[in-house]
Amino acid sequence: MIKHKFRTGDRVRVLPDPSNSNGPTGLYTILKALPIAGRGCQYRAKGATDSYERVLDESLIKSID
Repeated sequence: MIKHKFRTGDRVRVLPDPSNSNGPTGLYTILKALPIAGRGCQYRAKGATDSYERVLDESLIKSID
């Protein structure tokens, strides 16, 4: 069974996406885990340097503990 790796409030770093050169990178805070769908685990997150919220794939984020 697939489970989300991150929780609400976790701070993460978004890694560059080799398939999308315009994708988000940098530090984000997880706002909520989204339901698991065809793309796997995803999260709604807010950037540390802007006020935008984005949907991030778990495969492109890592913990910054």
